Amino acid sequence: MNKRILALFAVSIATLIYGLTFTIAKDVMPIYLKPYAFILVRVIGATTIFWTIGLFIKQQKIGKEDYKKILLASFFGIGLNMLTFFKGLSITTPISASVMMVTSPIMVLIFSSILIRKRIGKQRILGVFIGLIGTILLITYGNNSSEGTNNNFGNFLVFVNAASYGLYLVLAKDLILKYNPIVFVKWLYLFGSIFVIPFGYSEILEVSWQEIPTNIYWNIGFVVIFTSCITYLFNLYGLSKLKPTTVSVFIYLQPVIATIYALIVGSDSLNTVKISATILIFIGVYLVTKQVEKSTK
Repeated sequence: MNKRILALFAVSIATLIYGLTFTIAKDVMPIYLKPYAFILVRVIGATTIFWTIGLFIKQQKIGKEDYKKILLASFFGIGLNMLTFFKGLSITTPISASVMMVTSPIMVLIFSSILIRKRIGKQRILGVFIGLIGTILLITYGNNSSEGTNNNFGNFLVFVNAASYGLYLVLAKDLILKYNPIVFVKWLYLFGSIFVIPFGYSEILEVSWQEIPTNIYWNIGFVVIFTSCITYLFNLYGLSKLKPTTVSVFIYLQPVIATIYALIVGSDSLNTVKISATILIFIGVYLVTKQVEKSTK
């Protein structure tokens, strides 16, 4: 099979997994596992898997000056990112959460401008403005569904998650180029476990493992193995064969997949506010990414 086609297939599978995760993880929380307990299981599981894989690859020494950078990247990429995402998802709806995640490219642009003095053109500024209007609309008025318990705050937490992940991408850019991806991510998750243990420890003690149905165990396994590990490896392969702009386009499919799956299983519903906010956010992200591609050319 052509390597480009294989890479596109890998990224498509990763996007599909991300899209399904919104509803699959939502089914686990908060009835069987509270969000912080779920995060602890996810991070410890992924840490174990990546350190095991690391035994079979060439060892690479981390520079002393880079440990602090990895620690900071881990705080935003694992700690704050995952804690706010699962907590937000547990009290909002899968569709709202998936739409909010699409704001990541906008946040990457904002943080790039602040931290590395990357210039923002007029079209980018317009895209950021439109995208943030859609975000505020969804956070403020996207609570017409009864599926979430506190949709406004949940949407806000997922937005914080998207912002945190955007900052992580900016902070981790040089580290990803410098180190073997497995070496980098195993340290990233190890440091991440330090951040999530204080939040998840008390909640993990409350879990009645014997009362959890088999299908929920499958859901937990799906998040640990597929969402935390397989997607990373597949996206990594995609980035090695495709342009970053090509890979980034797949983020637009996440809300589509999440919406279709959530509607099929009946875990969420659509309303005018969600549709309007989604359109605004997509327009904003389109303007931001289109301008970036022009600058690259």
